[in-house]
Formats: sequence, structure tokens, C-alpha cells
Amino acid sequence: MNAILNFLKNFADSDEEKRVPIRSAKIAREKLTKKSSGITHAVTETYTGATVIARAEHNVSRNHVSENALKVLHKLKKEGFDAYLVGGCVRDLLLGREPKDFDVVTNALPEQLARLFSNCRIIGKRFRLAHIVYGRDIVEVATFRKSSGDSPNDAQRLTKEGRIVQDNLYGTIDDDVWRRDFTINALYYNIRDFSIIDYVGGMADHKASLIRLIGDTAERFREDPVRMLRAVRFAVKLGFKMHEDCEREIPANANLLTSVPAARLHDEVVKLFLTGHGVQTFEMLRHYGLFEVLFPSVEKILAHEEAHFPRMMVINVLQNSDDRIAENKPVTSYFLFAAFLYEPMLHLAKEKMAKGMLESDAYFSASSEILTQQIRRITVPRHLTLAIREIWNNQAKFEFRFGAKPSKFLAHPRFRAAYDFFLLRAQIGSASAESAEWWTIYQTVNETERRKMTQPQAQAKSTKPKRKRNYRRKAKTAVVPNPSN
Repeated sequence: MNAILNFLKNFADSDEEKRVPIRSAKIAREKLTKKSSGITHAVTETYTGATVIARAEHNVSRNHVSENALKVLHKLKKEGFDAYLVGGCVRDLLLGREPKDFDVVTNALPEQLARLFSNCRIIGKRFRLAHIVYGRDIVEVATFRKSSGDSPNDAQRLTKEGRIVQDNLYGTIDDDVWRRDFTINALYYNIRDFSIIDYVGGMADHKASLIRLIGDTAERFREDPVRMLRAVRFAVKLGFKMHEDCEREIPANANLLTSVPAARLHDEVVKLFLTGHGVQTFEMLRHYGLFEVLFPSVEKILAHEEAHFPRMMVINVLQNSDDRIAENKPVTSYFLFAAFLYEPMLHLAKEKMAKGMLESDAYFSASSEILTQQIRRITVPRHLTLAIREIWNNQAKFEFRFGAKPSKFLAHPRFRAAYDFFLLRAQIGSASAESAEWWTIYQTVNETERRKMTQPQAQAKSTKPKRKRNYRRKAKTAVVPNPSN
């Protein structure tokens, strides 16, 4: 036994010498926090160029802040760090809205946060963040950022278009405010004295209901083109108006979105269209030339609409999604993509059939091409593309209303999505309104009525007398006697 223990001890010591990673979350966290040893921190007492708004002069209350966010703030304060709420949560609290989440900013480095919170996870490549996990609730904590300095080692990594791809440069609150995007999102709620720190006139823009970027607008859009989409989303969601600089620079820089990773754009599109303001967002995106960059094949069809047919399909699906969200009903992104891309797919399939391709092959080929083109701009996960294809393929099944097919189709896992899509088509004349009504009734009646509805209609009997047919008798074969007999 002693020999085995000595062997294991020597093996562990050799691993330590070779710096082999140890598969233990606790030890890994300890190794990570060693990087922060010797780093000093201080509580900010003065705010250069900022306006400090005392608690009595604003309406943000701790009673409306989540319990877990308060835990993080108080622990950071207790450990001697700066701790502030920042971003959308402060903005929404000032507007009397319930924030979706609470973001914390501090002068503690990610490694120090990992040491302070055992439930901490460090994430991010472009900018490292700490997620403090409380069950399903996650409090996101960021370290103060700063702009790139003169030293080459301190420079941010930029693309040739000027987009930031790495931003792990830490600073103070005086530096951090200039790295934020909009003035209304750059207000800091201080947990020490419950004041609000305003460097950039965010409170004035709140009162004026104005969306304004911090710093040079064109440069900030080049740093992160997604800010153009965020500007539209905030303007629609909050009912704010765009600053004249944004009005001018968004159309001029819309093509910069093509340099943004497609996976990131998927998340932004979901936020744009599935938060209850889809119709207004669609109109504003088209106004600024952003929709064309996100959905080029759809914009091409919309530009050649006939009697408002294609555009009404898009408007109807967005209005339907807005209504469902208002009623707390579920909505799915694949249904939205299916409606957006349906007309481009049909148009391409008709072109292929005109060139002699079989109908089934034309639809299959057109579906693949349209989805592939769209994925180059906005990532659509494979399970969503399969769902989109199912919705499109199931549209033909609504034409079968007799026999056992309707019953089998009704049991299909995606029948409801296909049915809702069929109703949208019927509203704009792309599908039979009579068939849509039949399927609506078919779902509500009992099994006996369903059998009656799916029985083929008997043909009406003709009143004309049947013509009597004369059958010719077969002639009897004559028997020829044999002369030899």
C-alpha cells in the first residue's frame, strides 16, 4: 500500500513540474486567480467630467433590482471593489420598465472575480466576461474597459474595416464610459451611495427620448456594425427617435454588416423581430437599407412586388408574431424565416420549371439554394432549416382532403406550424381560402364528423335514360364434313 501511495505522490509531483492541466474546477480556478496576485485596486471617489445624480434626484430603486444582482454588487463592495449597474437595466429602470437582466461592471479583473465567486464562469474571446450563475439566473459582470493606447502592445486588434475583434484592455470607469455605445446605455448606478454617474448626457437624452452614439458616429459603427441594428431596435422598442448623426451614417455604413459573423447576426435578428415590435422594426430596417443586407433575396422580391403580394406576406407574419407575443404565446424563429424566404423560393422554383426541370426537383433545388444563400448572411442552425423545409413541403398536403391522408397529416408533429403558414398564405390569396376554412373546421369536429368530411362526394345521378346496347351474336362456325368419311 505504501508503495502505491508513493508512486501516486511521485506521479502527481511530476505532473506539477511538467505543468500538466489538472482536471479539477477548484484547482483550475486557483491557477487562474494566481494571475491576479499583486494587482491592486481602489474605490473610485471622483469622476472626471461626470455629473453625479443623487438618490433623491432619480427614480431607480434597489427594490426593483434582482436579488442575485444585489448579492454580486454587495460582495464586490465588501471586498473593496467598485461595483455598478450599467446598461439596459439602468435605462429600463429610469423608464419604469422591468429589466430583462442586470449587468454589473467593476474594476475587478476576470481572474479576481473567479477567486471571489465559486459560481463564476469566464467566457468570451473578443472581450472576457464573468458569468455569476445562480441556478437559471445569470448575472453578467464585466471589467472596466479602455480604448487602445499608443503602445503597440496596448492596441486593440482591428480588421481592415475598423471592426474590433479583441477588446481585452482594462481601465477605470473614466475610460469605460467611452467604450460604450449609446448615451442612454452609459449610466452607472453606484451601489455605495445609490447615485447615478452620467458622463455623456445620458439623462438628458432619456428626457428627450433620443438615440445618440457616444463619440464619432461613423467610427463607432465601423468598430461594431451591429450597433446599427441595436440603434433600430432601441428606437422601436423605446419609442425614441434617432439622432441626426445616426440618421445620416446608418445608410452610408449599412454594407459593413456583411463583415459581421453570420452566427452573431442570427441572435440580433431574433431580438429585432421576435420582441413584439416586428412590423415597425421591418419598416425601419428597410428605411435605412439594413434589411437588404440581412435578407438580400427577400428584398429583391419586395422590390418587384405585384399588388402588394410578397410584402403583405412579410407584414402578416410579423403582425401575427407581434400579436402572439402580446398574448404571451410562443413564437419561433424558423417560422419567421420560412415566411420571409417562401416567396424567393417560389420565384426561383418557377424559373427552374420554366427551363424544363421537373416540379419536385425544382422545389427541392430552389429550397436548397435560397437557404444556402441566406445562411451566408445569417446563420440558421440545421435543425431550423429542417423545420423550414418541412413547413414548405407540407403545404402541398393541404390539397388532400379525402380518405385517410387528412387524419395522418393532422397527427404530424409540425402540422400546427404548417397550418398557421397555410392560413397566412390564404390571407394574401396565395392559397385557397375555402381549403383553409375546411382545415379549420376539420380540427374542431369529432371523429365521426371527420369521417364524413373526408368521404368523397357521390356523383349526381343522370336523369337521361340509359341507352340500350345491342350486342352482336357470335356466328356459329360451320362444320365441314370430311370427304374421307
